[in-house]
Amino acid sequence: MPLSLPRRTAAAAALALAGLLVSAAPAATAVPTATAAPAPALAAPDIPIANVKAHLTELQSIATANGGNRAHGRAGYKASIDYVKAKLDAAGFTTSLQQFTSSGATGYNLIADWPGGDPNRILMAGAHLDSVTSGAGINDNGSGSAGILETALAVSRAQLQPAKHLRFGWWGAEELGLVGSKYYVNNLPAAERSKISGYLNFDMIGSPNPGYFVYDDDPAIEKTFKDYFAGLSVPTEIETEGDGRSDHASFKNVGIPVGGLFTGASRTKSAAQAQKWGGTSGQAFDRCYHSSCDSSANINDTALDRNSDAIAHAIWTLGTEPTVPPGDFYENTADVAIPDNGAAVTSTVTVSGRTGNAPATLKAAVDIKHTWRGDLVVDLLAPDGTVYPLKPFSSSDSADNVVATYTVNASSEVANGAWKLRVQDRAAQDTGYIDSWRLTF
Repeated sequence: MPLSLPRRTAAAAALALAGLLVSAAPAATAVPTATAAPAPALAAPDIPIANVKAHLTELQSIATANGGNRAHGRAGYKASIDYVKAKLDAAGFTTSLQQFTSSGATGYNLIADWPGGDPNRILMAGAHLDSVTSGAGINDNGSGSAGILETALAVSRAQLQPAKHLRFGWWGAEELGLVGSKYYVNNLPAAERSKISGYLNFDMIGSPNPGYFVYDDDPAIEKTFKDYFAGLSVPTEIETEGDGRSDHASFKNVGIPVGGLFTGASRTKSAAQAQKWGGTSGQAFDRCYHSSCDSSANINDTALDRNSDAIAHAIWTLGTEPTVPPGDFYENTADVAIPDNGAAVTSTVTVSGRTGNAPATLKAAVDIKHTWRGDLVVDLLAPDGTVYPLKPFSSSDSADNVVATYTVNASSEVANGAWKLRVQDRAAQDTGYIDSWRLTF
C-alpha cells in the first residue's frame, strides 16, 4: 500500500455545451425474458493456510536472493511475477503479462483468466505484488497476492464452472502510486470496463496485530464479506486507513463496483479494537509497514487464514450467483445540459414489463461529464417521487466527471414506472452535462 494517492486536478477549460440535446426522452428498452430459477451458489472450499504460507516463503526467498526486496524495476519483482505465472499456467489459467514503464523502469501486470463463465459479466480479484525497496514486502503485499493465488488454484482444483467469468490480477508499481492497476484500467476499452461486474482488492491481509476491516464501497460486495465474518463471530469495521490508497481506487474511479479486505497498516490499534480482536492496543496493526522487518515472520496466521477463506467465499458466492439476463437494464443516452450553479435537471428511464418491486441492490450507473464534479448533487428519483441520494456536494472534490455505479435498496418501490436521475450544479464557473445513465435490475 502506498503512502498516498496523487490527487487529480480539474480540467482547465469548460466543456462546450453548444448543441447539446436537452430532451430526456428514454431510450428504447428491452423487456427481460423469463428464466428458470437459478441454482444456489456453491459453498467455497477451505483454503489451506499451509499453501498460502508456502507462497509467502517463496516470495521471501525471492527477495533474499535479489537484494532483499521485490520492488518495481528490480529483479525480485520480475522473479515474483514469474513464480505466480508458472503456478497459474500449470493450473489451466490463460495468463498474460502486461508491460508498462514507470520511473524509467519496466513494470509488469499479470492477468489470469479462468475458462468459462459469462464473458459479459466478469468478477475480478486483484492484489499488488510489488514491495517497497526497503524490504521483502511479505505482508505488504505478499499476503494479498498469496491469498488470491491460492484461491485461484482452488478454483482449478475444484474445476469450478462459475456463472460469471473469473479473472485475477497482480499489479506492479502500486507502491509508486497505483501505477500498474491504473495502466490496466486506462487501457481497457469502455466496452470491456462495462463487463466487469465487480473488483475485489486484497492489500495486507495478514498484519501481525490485525484488525478485520471491510471496504464499504459496493453494498453487495461489502455484505458478502460481512456475512462471512459474522458466520465466524468475528466483528468487522469499515476500512478507512487505506481508503483510496490501493488498487481498488483505479477501478472505482471509472465506475466499476469495488470491495475488499484489509488488516491494518501503520495506524494504532485502540483498546476497544484489542478487546474485540485480540492483539496489543497502543501498537500499530503492522509495526513493520514499509520496513525491512516486513518479512515472513511479520504475519499473523489466524488473520491470513480467515482472510484467505473470505476471498474464496466471495469468489464462490459472487462468481456463481446468477448473472443478469441480457437486456435486463434500462438506459437513457440522450445528453442533458446541466446549468452552471442553476436549477436541477432530470433524465428519465421508463421501466416496464416487470412484476413486483425493484431489488434491494438496484444499480444506477451514471456517466456525467463535468469539469468540477464536487459541484454536483446527484439523486435517483423513484416513480413515486422517493429520493435516493447518490452523490453529495463536495467543495474539495476538484476532479472531473462522475463515472460511477451506485447501489440503492429500492425494494420498497414498485419496479415499473418513470425513474429519474436528478442532477444539480450548486457552484459557479464549471459546466457539464449528463452523458448517459442506466438502471440494472
